Amino acid sequence: MSLFNTIFYQPLLNILIIFYQYFPGHDFGISVILLTILIRVLLYPLNTQAIKSQKVFQDLQPKIKEIQKKYKDDKEKQLQATLALYKEAKINPFANFLPLLVQLPILIALYRVFWKGLNTQELVNLYSFVAKPESINSSFLGLIKLDEPSFVLAILAGVFQFVQIKMMTPKAKTGEELDKFSSMMQKQTLYFFPVLIIIMLWKAPSAIGLYWVTTTIFSIVQQRLILKSYAK
Repeated sequence: MSLFNTIFYQPLLNILIIFYQYFPGHDFGISVILLTILIRVLLYPLNTQAIKSQKVFQDLQPKIKEIQKKYKDDKEKQLQATLALYKEAKINPFANFLPLLVQLPILIALYRVFWKGLNTQELVNLYSFVAKPESINSSFLGLIKLDEPSFVLAILAGVFQFVQIKMMTPKAKTGEELDKFSSMMQKQTLYFFPVLIIIMLWKAPSAIGLYWVTTTIFSIVQQRLILKSYAK
C-alpha cells in the first residue's frame, strides 16, 4: 500500500492541494475539476485509441455475424475467420484492455483523494514544498458541500453517463435487425449502468460526483470529436 501511495495517491493529492492553494478563490470544487481535466488530458491518447478500436469493432459486427452464420457448426473455423478479419482491419481485439489496466490504479487513487482529500489528517502526505492549508473549505461555488452527498450531482452523473453510452451505441441500419441477445445487452448497458452510477454516488461525498460529471463530459466531447472525424 505504501508503494501505491507513493506512485499514485500522494502525487494526485499534492496536485489537488496545489490547485486549491494557488487557484483564485480557493474553491475545492474547481480544484477537483482541474485535477480531473489534467488526468483526462494525460490519458487522452490512450482513450482516443480505445474509442477508435471500439468504433472499428462496431463497424465489423455485420461481417462477424456473417462469419458466425457461415461457420455456425465449426467453432474453430469461426475463430480463425474472425481473427483473420481482425488482422485485415489491423486491430487488436485486446487493445481496449490496455487503457483500462493503465487507468485502474489512477482511478482508485483519485477516488481515495476525493473521498479523503477534505480530511486535514491526510495533509501529512503533502510534499515539503507544498504549502499546507490551515483548513479546507468544502464548498463548491458556495452551493454544494463536497464532503457531503449531493443528489443533484448524482443525477447529473447518471444523465451524462447515459448520453455517453448512447453516443457509442451502434444504430441498426435500414433493413438490419439486431439479434435478441445483442439488443438486450445494449438496452441493459444503456439504462442499467447510468442508474447504477446514480445509486453509487447517492450517498458518496459529492466530490466524487463532481469528478464523475467532469470526466464524463470530457469523454463525451472526446468521443464526439473522434466520431466526427470518422463521419467525414
